Order: sequence, then C-alpha cells, then structure tokens
Amino acid sequence: MTLITSRRGFLAASGTALGAGAVLTVGFSTKGLLAAGTQDVVFNPFVSIAEDGTVTVVVKHFEMGQGTSTGLPTLVAEELDADWDQIAVTFAPSDNARYANLAFGAQGTGGSTAIANSFMQYRQAGAAARAVLVEAAAKTWGLDPAEISVEKGVISGGGKSAGLGDFALAASSLTPPQEPLLKSPEAFTLIGKADLPRKDSRAKTDGSAIFATDLHLPGMVTAVILRAPRFGATLTSFDASGAEGQSGYLGAQALTTGTGVAVFGKDTWSAIQARQAITAEWDFSQAENRDTAQILADHQALLENPQFQTRAEADQQTSEAALAGAAQVVEAEFHFPNLAHTPMEPLCCVIAPTDQGVKIYDGAQFQAITHPTVAAVLGLPPSAVEIETVYAGGSFGRRATPNSDYQAEAAMAFALLGRKTPVKLAWTREDDLTGGYYRPLAVHRAKIGLDGEGAIAGWDHRLAVKPILKGTPFESMLVHNGIDHSSIEGLSDTFYGLPAFSVGLSDGESQVPVLWWRAVGHTHTAYAMEVSLDMAAEAGGQDPVDLRLALLQGEDKDRQRLRGVLQLAAKAADWGTPLPEGKGRGIAVHKSFGSYVAIVAEVARDGDEVAIERIVCAVDCGLAVNPDVIKAQMEGGIGYGISAALREEITLAGGEVEQLNFPDYEILRMGTIGTIEVHIQPSTEAPTGVGEPGLPPSAPALANAIRAAGGPRITVLPMTKSGLFFS
Repeated sequence: MTLITSRRGFLAASGTALGAGAVLTVGFSTKGLLAAGTQDVVFNPFVSIAEDGTVTVVVKHFEMGQGTSTGLPTLVAEELDADWDQIAVTFAPSDNARYANLAFGAQGTGGSTAIANSFMQYRQAGAAARAVLVEAAAKTWGLDPAEISVEKGVISGGGKSAGLGDFALAASSLTPPQEPLLKSPEAFTLIGKADLPRKDSRAKTDGSAIFATDLHLPGMVTAVILRAPRFGATLTSFDASGAEGQSGYLGAQALTTGTGVAVFGKDTWSAIQARQAITAEWDFSQAENRDTAQILADHQALLENPQFQTRAEADQQTSEAALAGAAQVVEAEFHFPNLAHTPMEPLCCVIAPTDQGVKIYDGAQFQAITHPTVAAVLGLPPSAVEIETVYAGGSFGRRATPNSDYQAEAAMAFALLGRKTPVKLAWTREDDLTGGYYRPLAVHRAKIGLDGEGAIAGWDHRLAVKPILKGTPFESMLVHNGIDHSSIEGLSDTFYGLPAFSVGLSDGESQVPVLWWRAVGHTHTAYAMEVSLDMAAEAGGQDPVDLRLALLQGEDKDRQRLRGVLQLAAKAADWGTPLPEGKGRGIAVHKSFGSYVAIVAEVARDGDEVAIERIVCAVDCGLAVNPDVIKAQMEGGIGYGISAALREEITLAGGEVEQLNFPDYEILRMGTIGTIEVHIQPSTEAPTGVGEPGLPPSAPALANAIRAAGGPRITVLPMTKSGLFFS
C-alpha cells in the first residue's frame, strides 16, 4: 500500500487502498479533526464511499482471527446507517502518525485494545459521513436536514430516495461536524446484533483471503535461517558444500548480526532441504547452556529473598507477622513452564524492491516498530519503506516482537541477495518451537494464614519470572521502580480484599528470549491466585464462591463487576447442586485487559483419567459490539489456556529446546472439551478487550474442578505431570 504523502498521492492510492471510484472519504486530519473530501483534502481516512455505494472501512488494527475486520466496520456502519452488505474492508497503510493505537501512542495491534481504543473514533467517522451525506441530500432536494433519513444505505426524504454513492461527490465538498451526533444505544441496529456475519469469513472460506504465506511475487526467492541450537550463541563458521548441487538451492550467507545463516532457494522446500545439508560452528560461551531443571532451581532460590516489594500497603514483614499468629498456614509452590505461541501460520513475510526503496508484505502487528526497524537494517529513510498488511493466521503475541525479529531477518536476507530480488522469509514449525520467543518460566510461592474461623488473616506471595518489558520500547510505560508490571499484573493489583497481603518479586535470569504470550502475566498470576484461594477455602471449610464473594464486597466498580460475572457463571453452571461421585466443579474469576471473566469447569474423574465435560463462562466486557465475536474469543481463549495447562511445555536439555513439532508439543484437540457456554453480561459501559481475558481463569477453574472431583491439587504445570490423562 502506498504511503499517503500528498493530496494527489492519496487520490492515486485510493484506487487500490479504498476501492476504485471512491469519491467521499471521512476520517481524522493530522490535527485529530474530522475531515471530508476528495483530492482537495489531506487527511487520515477511515471511511470511503464510492459512486456505486460501496463503503470501504480502513481498519487500523490488523486481523489475526480476533475479529477487528468485523468489529471496526460495525461501528462505522452503525453510525452511517449503511447496509452491512455494502461494507468493504481494507487494512491501513503503515503510518504511525495517522493510524496510531490510542492505547500505545503508536501503530500496532495487541493487548485486546482494538475495539476499546477505537470505539468512539470509528463511530464518529461513520456519524460524520452520515451528516455530510444528509446535508448534501437536503440541499439537492430543497429540504431541511431534519426531513432526511438514512436506513440500510438508502437516503430518503420528501418522497425521494437515493443510495449513499449518489450523494458522495456532493458531500465531499462539505465540512463535517467536529462533534457529530451519535446514536443512543437503544437505536443500535448492528452493534449488539447476535447474528451479524463476519466480514472475513467468506474470504477465508473460499481461499481469496491473502496471508503472507500465500504471497508469491514474480522472481521471488525463499530464505530460511539456520539458527544457533542454543539461545545467545554466535556463528563462528559454516560449510555449505553439502547443499551444492541440490535442486533449487541458490546460496547461503551469514547474517551480519552473527546470529545465523540465510539459506536461499527457488522455493520454500528447496531452501529447507538445503539448510539441512549445511553445517555450522557456534560459540556457546555466552549462550544458555543449562537444563530446564537448573533454570527452575535458580528461580526457586530467588523466592527466598525477593528483589522487589510490589504492595506498599502491606510489606513482607506485615504478612509474615500475620502468618506467625495464624491458626493454620496453607502453603503451595507453583511451577509454570516456558510456552510457545504456536500460531497456525508460522512466521512469514515478503520484502520486495520498489522505485523508492522496499515494500514489506506482512501480517503486520506492530507497524510502528517494523517500519523503522526495516529502514535501519537497510540504511533507508523511513519514507522509503512501505508495509502492506495482510491477514495473519494467528499470533497470540508472537508477531509483535519489540525488535521485529523476523522482519529484520527478511531485510538482512534481502540485502545479502543484492536488494533487487523479492525475498520471502519463511519459518517452519520447528523454527517456531526451537528458536522463537516464549512465555517466561515462572515460579510462585504462596503462604496463606487462616484464623480460628477459617478466614484469611495474612498472605505472603512471592514469585520469580524473567521480565518481558525491560529493554523494550515499552519499558518507560510499564516498568516502574525496577518492577516490570507484566510480571505481577493481576496479582499485586488484585481486587480481592486480602488482609496483610504482600507480593515479593524477583527477576529471573536466562538467555531464553521471552515475550508477551496471550494474556501475558495474567496467565500465571491468575492461576496462582485462584488455586490458592481454593486451597484456603478447602482448609477453612468455606464454599469457593462464597469466599470470593466475601472478598469482593464493597461499592468499588471493579469488585461489583467481578461479583456480577462470578454470580452469573455460578448460576448458569448450577453451582451448589449435587454431582455424582467422581465429578466436580471448580471456579475462577479474574479481570484482565479491562474485562471481567468468571469460569466454571465441570469434570468427571475415573482414577487418573479426567474428562472435561462442561465449561461455563460469564464475561463482562462492557457494551457487546459483536456478540458472536465475543463468544468466539471466549471459546478460543478458554481452549488456548486449557491446552497450555494440560500438556504444553518448552524444556531445555543442555540449553537446547527438546520440542520440535506438535507430536512433542501437544496442543488441545477439540474433542477434549465437551461443551463451552458463554454468557455475556449486559452492560452500558464502554467496550473492553475480549481477545485475551477468557484465558486467565480457564486453567485454574479446571484445576479446582479436578480437586473437587477428588483429584490432586495441581500446582505444577502442565497437568500431565500430576499423572493425569485427559480423554
């Protein structure tokens, strides 16, 4: 997609970016003001209307399966009163100044922020477009604007009617209101509609949706990278003689960073086969050479003397004193392994030369980082780099690296090949599992003191985990007083009213590269908190739901909304009704990414065999823009979280990852979970995230259900380490 640098440049690009024949565009100017027009106005468009009535919505958050290409157009179509069938979608060009994520201050997708930060922005764009169309129709027909109505893409008034495209040109010369009138929720016809079809479903079904893996440019070659077998190692030499003469092999060159060898082939298979025939020597002196067991032990040792105290209101001494005077103490140590992201589409992008520089075709998640990174690698000004965002087959955080790792590899390979040939940089599943980024290994230790009546009197919680955000562009925002917030989110800021509660944190050290993984720190903090609470309830003879409700008392809105989903899930799951012997229910509730989710798991246990029969989920994510998307994201997050908890782990032997592909990094089969029910709490609050919040409470709810069914108390993941088999 061409960068929009001038009025004429915008018009030229609109033929492909916004659809041929576009004559009305509405969006926000560089000053944040609403603007409308054709080639005579320079602005950041969100809406384009063509003469044939097609309304193209420019989506600034890329689509990786989470539903942004449906959610953002819904907001525009609602306020524009367009017919859903006339809505088309295109992804925004790389333009950090114009398409910044309002939550990050830079262009990128993540943190379940797409709808939350764009809710008003896209509604205003749609409402502004409607306003100028109505004004244009009123002037043409000699009517008062109040006499004009718009419904399903048809403008009517005074006995006349026309399509949106019929007044697009006339409307383009009008000035839209800076504060357009927005609909009240009771007037919504698309927002909240349960059966609104997704905009990407047809293209993904018939194969017309373009992913980076699908791209093939004329003259393109494929590059794969031979990487070090241990993290932190550097290349000393390589021998490519074994690949010489292989069909399709084009050559191999060392990356300028010393981190690997770029192997080129006429196609992906040729490049992979050639890589297998190349040998290399590595310097392991600065590499990670430990086994996972030793890394775990080193993390455990850090629990004895935490580096940071994260809660000023209750320091470690206060909680220790409360524990010393407790009638009984419940204690557990939790182990969480490194986890891979495993998106279904392995990492891939294409880089090609242009007259000005280069163009990247990518399922681009963080354009604001990729754009300058590629420019720096190639020594180009940022204006010489374009990014065309295409669909991505999943991410779960993996495509959003703070150093744009795979895009930088592509740029290096492109440069090594002479900068004249399009290059597709491809990762295999083995590359993803053995040389990627991971959810960090974490160790928690909870000591909970109970008084004579079984109530919580004190809680000393300690954890050790390698920080994710330190050393990244996000450090200034989310690391304070040495504490990486992603390490302790959902724990130190818990909404439970816990007396004498302290949280001590230590930064784990390892060469294993870590990254945000779907739901980030909440993936381990929610498990430790929710399983610990069940342990306290069991020891104190309390019902797990009653204990949580007691700890969430008060008028604080967060506590109210947590109570709401807790009660909704419990009611929907028939909490408290008797179950046959060998069956059990478990519950967990957690807030993350602005949303509140409670989950009840129901299992049947026969010895060491466990069947997950039912999952009931209640979610409060504010106003439900697309209920079907919300349900899908809750189901996906639950499945992803339970999958990780059951069998998944990345382990090292002598510093080398032992898992290579899905046979030894076993992900969830759909038949493992019986049914998933999702209940959306009605709300008039602003919409919040749904891509990640379903994950954190899923695994602890399952663990608590297994315990309720007479099984073991699971504190070490994956759950199969407890000797369980999941049918």
